[in-house]
Amino acid sequence: MRIGIDAMGGDHAPNAVIIGAIMASKLINKESTIVLFGDENIIRNILDAQKADTNNIEIVHCSQIIEMGDHPAKAFQQKTDASITKAFKQLKEGLIDGFASAGSTGAMMVGSMLVIGAIPGISRPTICTPLGTQNGNRIIILDAGLNADCKPEILDQYATIGSIYAENVFNIKNPRVALLNIGEEPEKGNLLTKATYPLLKENQNINFVGNLEANHLLDDSIADVVVCDGFAGNTLLKMAEGIYNILKNDKYSAPWIDNCNYEIVGGTPVLGIDKTVIIAHGHSSPLAIQNMILSTEKTIEAKLETQFKKAFQVNPS
Repeated sequence: MRIGIDAMGGDHAPNAVIIGAIMASKLINKESTIVLFGDENIIRNILDAQKADTNNIEIVHCSQIIEMGDHPAKAFQQKTDASITKAFKQLKEGLIDGFASAGSTGAMMVGSMLVIGAIPGISRPTICTPLGTQNGNRIIILDAGLNADCKPEILDQYATIGSIYAENVFNIKNPRVALLNIGEEPEKGNLLTKATYPLLKENQNINFVGNLEANHLLDDSIADVVVCDGFAGNTLLKMAEGIYNILKNDKYSAPWIDNCNYEIVGGTPVLGIDKTVIIAHGHSSPLAIQNMILSTEKTIEAKLETQFKKAFQVNPS
C-alpha cells in the first residue's frame, strides 16, 4: 500500500508534516509505504535532521505549492507541479492508493471532484467526522460541512454512505443511523427533516432508529451514525472543538474529551468518490499528521469504493 502525503500542506508544514510522517512510519503496516509530495531537498534535510529511518518513506519532488490564499480551481490548473496537483494525478493513475493533506481544502475538493470524481449513483460526495462519546466510543456525523444545503434524497444517500463507513472502518456491525432533529417524533423538524424521515425509514440499506436530538449526541446509546446537512454538521463540529478547547484549558480530561481533539481524529474523509482522500486540519501538529496517515491507511484497507458501488448498484471495477 502506498499512502500519499502532501508534505507542503498546512500551517506548520513542512516540519510538522514530515515529523508526523516519521512517527507514522513506525506504526503503519510493514507492507505500507509513505510517499511524501513536495520539495525533495527540504524534505530530505528534515529527514536527515531527525535521523529518520526512511525504509518505508519515499519522496516525489514537486516544485510548486498551492497556498491557502490561492484560488483553488485556478491554482489546480496553473500549478501543475504542485504537491496536491501531482499527488492527485498519481492517485488517479493508481501510483498511490490514497492521498491526505492538511493544505488547501478547496484544492483538495477540486482534485476529489474533478480528477477522481464521484462514484456513479452518488449525487453528492460528503465529508464526515467522528466525535467522542461519553463512553469513550465515537459517533459519526455527516455531512460535516461540505454541502450546507441538502435535499432529502441527498441525506438519504448520506445515511447509506455513513453506515458503510461505520461498518467497514470502525467495525460497527449493523450501525444505528439517526436523523439529527429538534424532537424525537417523526413529524418534528423543518421541511428538510420532515421529508427525509420517511426516506430513511424505507431505506433497506440502513438500520434507521429515528430522530436524534442534539442533547443525546454524545450519548452513543441511541445511534452510531448521525445524518444532517452540512450547515448543521459543521456547527456541531465547531461547537465540539470549542468545548474541547475550554475543557483542555481548564485541565479537564476524559476519554470522550480526548476523542474530540482534532489531533486524535487526524483527518476527515471525502466519501462517495472513487479513491481514498483525507483532509486534515490546517493547524495540524505532528501528532495530528501521524493520525491522519494512520486514518488514511485504515480507510484504504476498508475498500469503501467497492462497498459504495455495491450499495448504489454499480459493479465494482
